[in-house]
Amino acid sequence: MSEERDRNSELKEKVVQIRRVTKVVKGGKKMGFRAVVVVGDLAGSVGLGIGKAIEVASAIRKGVEAGKRQQVSITQVGGTIPHDVIGRFGASKVVLRPAPLGTGVIAGGAVRTILELCGLKNVVAKSIGSNNAINVARATLNGLVALKDLEEQKILRGKDIKVKYVGIKES
Repeated sequence: MSEERDRNSELKEKVVQIRRVTKVVKGGKKMGFRAVVVVGDLAGSVGLGIGKAIEVASAIRKGVEAGKRQQVSITQVGGTIPHDVIGRFGASKVVLRPAPLGTGVIAGGAVRTILELCGLKNVVAKSIGSNNAINVARATLNGLVALKDLEEQKILRGKDIKVKYVGIKES
């Protein structure tokens, strides 16, 4: 129980989007809020949560809880990703590329939030297609989950794999 409490205390959370939503019922319209929240530990674990409630604070709280439950771990190499990857969800497509040391996170919106809370320092990303925040966030997570571990690939292929960018400067 104490390990879970320690892990939850280290988690950072960022709200990506808050939207007012309505549901049409017999008596008229029922107003509510939807919060899209990203939860991460800045060390390779990140989750996306969506919460809906009548109040904004409740929606954010529900989103954080959902994000903690849906966390996934991401493969990293020296503060960047090991290879190019394309994540898809619905009409959204996100292209993620590794970048050399000192580049920073070049991305916008939900993609930037996810990459930062995942702990990646040098990545270039481009969102293509639909710019719906939820679909872009899910496409980013799909791309990050699809990353392959370099050590496993070396063993499977029986080859030495060259790393394009590493977090160490070569002189």
